[in-house]
Amino acid sequence: MICELISVGALLLGAVSSQFSPDPSSPSTFISDEGPCRIYNFGLSADCQGRQLDFVPWRQLPVTLESIDLSYNGLYVISAADFQNFPQLRILLLQFNNITHIANEAFKNNPLLEHLNIFNNSLHEIPASPLTSLLNLKELFMSNNLYRHATLVDSFSKLVRLKVLSLGGPLVMGLKKNDFQPLKNIQLQTFAIKCSSNLSYYEPGSLEVIHTKQMGFDMAIDQRPNALHHMLRDLANNTISAIQFRNLFEFTYYMGDEDIFVNLKDIIASQLIFHRGKFNENLLKMALLNLQVTPIKRLRLQYIDFARSPTFVDSGAGSSITELSLDNLDLWYISNPDVLRFDWRFTWFKRIKQLSIQYVYFSSVPCDSWAEMEGVELLDVSNNRLSDDVLYNKRCNYKGSMPNLLTFNLSTNELTSLEDLSSLIKQFRKLQVLDLSNNKLGSAKESRHCVWTQNITRFIAHHNYFSSEAFHCLPTTVSYLDLSDCNMDQLDLTYFKKATNLKILLLSGNKIKFIPSKWESPSLQFLALDGNSFGLISKASFQHMPQLSRLRAGNNPYHCTCELHAFVQDTIAIGKVNLTDWPLNYRCYHPEPFLNTFISKYFPGKVACDIRLVIIISVATTAIVILIFVLICYIFDLPWYTKATYQIIQAKYRAHKENLAGDVGNFNYHAFISYSHSDADWVRDQLLPCLENNKNPYRLCIHERDFMPGKWIIDNIIENIESSRKVIFVLSRHFVNSEWCNYELYFAQQRAMGKTFSDVILVVKEPIDPSSLPSKYCKLKKMLSTKTYLEWPQQVNQQPFFWAQLRSVLGKPTMTREGTNSIRSRNTSERFSVVEERIPEVNKPLEGNKKEIQSEIIHRTEIELQDQRNLEAQ
Repeated sequence: MICELISVGALLLGAVSSQFSPDPSSPSTFISDEGPCRIYNFGLSADCQGRQLDFVPWRQLPVTLESIDLSYNGLYVISAADFQNFPQLRILLLQFNNITHIANEAFKNNPLLEHLNIFNNSLHEIPASPLTSLLNLKELFMSNNLYRHATLVDSFSKLVRLKVLSLGGPLVMGLKKNDFQPLKNIQLQTFAIKCSSNLSYYEPGSLEVIHTKQMGFDMAIDQRPNALHHMLRDLANNTISAIQFRNLFEFTYYMGDEDIFVNLKDIIASQLIFHRGKFNENLLKMALLNLQVTPIKRLRLQYIDFARSPTFVDSGAGSSITELSLDNLDLWYISNPDVLRFDWRFTWFKRIKQLSIQYVYFSSVPCDSWAEMEGVELLDVSNNRLSDDVLYNKRCNYKGSMPNLLTFNLSTNELTSLEDLSSLIKQFRKLQVLDLSNNKLGSAKESRHCVWTQNITRFIAHHNYFSSEAFHCLPTTVSYLDLSDCNMDQLDLTYFKKATNLKILLLSGNKIKFIPSKWESPSLQFLALDGNSFGLISKASFQHMPQLSRLRAGNNPYHCTCELHAFVQDTIAIGKVNLTDWPLNYRCYHPEPFLNTFISKYFPGKVACDIRLVIIISVATTAIVILIFVLICYIFDLPWYTKATYQIIQAKYRAHKENLAGDVGNFNYHAFISYSHSDADWVRDQLLPCLENNKNPYRLCIHERDFMPGKWIIDNIIENIESSRKVIFVLSRHFVNSEWCNYELYFAQQRAMGKTFSDVILVVKEPIDPSSLPSKYCKLKKMLSTKTYLEWPQQVNQQPFFWAQLRSVLGKPTMTREGTNSIRSRNTSERFSVVEERIPEVNKPLEGNKKEIQSEIIHRTEIELQDQRNLEAQ
C-alpha cells in the first residue's frame, strides 16, 4: 500500500518521469556505450542521465531514437537544433536540469512526442510556444519551475490528447479564475498544481473547469485556511477517484473554530489523502466528522506531524465520531502515537473494514480498543516495534472481540512468543490469514502450549528464528505455510502428517541439511526449498507427496551424482513435477571438478550410474583377469617359481636357525649324496658341477669317489653319513629298487632319530607316487607326505631356480673339518664303486645291532664284487 501511495503522490507532483523511461538494463541485442550516451533497445533509446552534460549531444545520437533521457544534467538552454534530427521521438526526459529557456521551434520536428518532462528546472514562464506543435502530447510535467503565475494560454486547448498535467512552482502566489480556461474541454486523468507556501489569493472558480480523475494540491493554507472552502466547492461537480492535499498546513497548526472541511460533503470522490503537514486533534476531528457524511471510502494520513490540541475538550460522555464508515483507513508515519488516543473510546474504528497502522510506534493497546473494532476485517499493525506485552495483556478479556477479522498483519515487529499470540488470536473466530513475518518468533521456550482458532488457512512467518520444536506450536489447519528464512536446520515430520490441508509450503533460505526420506504431506502441491544447505536429492525424496506438482529447489550446494542426475532426468521426462527455477538456479557444488557447473550440463556415464551394468562389467573383468593370470602362470610356470622361491626362503630360515645353534663347521662334508647307480650320470654331470665348481664350493661325499678303500662298505656309509652335515637323497624309481639306497636311507633316519629331519634333503629326480612305494619304505612315505622336497625340472629355464633352492637348503658353504679320508682320487674310488642293482632284495626288515647288520652286508658285498669282476672280464 505504501508503494502505491508514493507512486500516486509522485505522479500528482510531476516527479514520476522515470516510470515512463525505458529500462536501459533490459536485455537488447544492440548496446553501445560509445559517446556521452548509452544507446540500447536496437538504437531506439538513449540513456544520457547524470552525464554532467551542458548541451544536447545530438550529433552523437542515432536518428532512429524514440526515447531520450537527459535528466540530472546541467542543461541551460534547449535550442531549435537539439531535437530536430529525431522525428520518431516519443519520450523526452529533461527533469532536474537548470533549463532557463526553450526555443520556440525546439520541438517543431517532433510531432509524435507523447511524454515531456521538464519538472524542476528554472523556466520563468510556461513554454507555450514550444508546445504548440505537440498535438500528440499525453503527459506533460512542468511544475517546480520559476513561474510567477499558472495561467495557460489558448494554445493549450489544442492539446486534446493530454491526460496528465502538472504545473506551478514555489513562486506562484495564487490562482485566478481564468488560469485554466483552455482546459475546460480536455478530460484529464491527473492534474497537479503547486503554489507558494505562502498562498496569497485564491479566486473562487479557479479549478471549476478542471475535469480530472485525480487531483493533487501542493499548497499551504496556513495564512488563508478559508481558501479550502473554495477549492472543495470548485471540485464538487467532478467525480474524482483521489484527492491529495500536500502540506495543507506547513508551518502552523490550525487553531481556528471554523470548520474548513465543511464542503467535503459535496465531494464525489473515492479516496482522500493528506500527505505531510501539521494536524492536531481539532483539525483531525473536523475532517473525520465531515467524512461521516461523504461518499469517500478511503482515507490516508501519511507523514503527518500530529500534536495534541490544548483547547480540545472531550467530556467523556460519548464519542461524537460514531458513524465513520470507511473501507480503508491508513495511518502511516505519524509522528505522535497519540493520534490513536484523541478519541479514547476508539469508536472511530468501529465501522472501518481495513485498518492499517504503520510506523506509528504506539506503546499500548487498551483493552477497549479490541472490542470497538467490531467491523474490522483486515488489521495491519506492521512496522511498529510491538512487543508481546504491548500486544497481549493477560488482564484483558478478549472473548468475542474482533468478530469479523479475516486478516491480521503483525509483520516487522519484536514479537517473541507464539504462545501469547495464540492466546490472543484464538478468540478471533473468523481469522484466516495471519502474517507474523520479520519478528523473533520460534524459540522452543516460547512455543510450548499453543491453541489456535480452527479457521487459519494462511500462516506467514518468514524471517523468524524457528527451531524444530516450534512446529508443535503451529496451526495444523493451514493450506499455506511460509517459513522461509527462519534459520531452520531440520524439520519435524510429525507436523506435516497432521497438517492434512497443507497445499503450499515455503521453506526457502533456511539451513536444511538433508531431505527426509519419509516426509509425508498428502495434500502438498507446491514446495519451495531453494537456498538451503542440502546437497542430495533423489526420486525417493518426495515419494510420499502424491499431489506435488511444483518444486523450487535451486541454489543448494548439490553433489553432482548419478542419483541427482536420475532425479532430474525422471522429473523432466515424466513432467508430473515442474521445477519452477530450472535450470539457471541448479549448479554443482561437489565434486570440485564440477564446481559451478550447471546440473543441466552434467551427464555422468551410463556405466557409472547403472549398478547392474557395473556388476556385469566387474564380473566379466574379474573373470578375464583370472583367465589371463592362469594363462600367464601356465606359460611362465609361475606356480613352480613361487614354490621354489618359498622353499629357498624356508631353507635360508632353517640354515639361520642351525647357525644360531652352532652346528656349522662340525662336519667333513657339506652333504652326503645317496643315489642309485642308474642316476650316477646325472649326479656326476649335473649335481656335482653345480655345487662344487663355484667360487665357494660345497664339499660333497659320493660313494664312487669318497669312500675309503679297504673299509667295509657299510662302515663307509655310516662314517660318511655321520661326518656330513646334510644327506641328499636323489629319489627315482631306481632308488626305490636299490637295496643299498635303502640302507643309506635307514642310517640317515637313525642319525636323525629324535630330530625333525632338517638335515635330510629329498631331491625327486623322477615323479614318485608315495602310495605306490612298498611298505618297507614307510619312513620315506612319511617324509614325502610331510617334508618339503625338491623336484628336478625338465624345462631348462626352470633349472637355475632348482639349483638356487638346493643351495639355499644346503646353506652357506662354510669350511669343514679336515679328515683323513677327505681327499680321494676319482679313479681310485671308481674301482671300488658298488653295483647296487645286483644285490638281492632284502625282504626282512633291518633289525638288531650293528654287528649283525655288518655281517649281512659283508656277505652281500662279496657277491657284488664277484659280479663286478665278471662284468670287467666281459
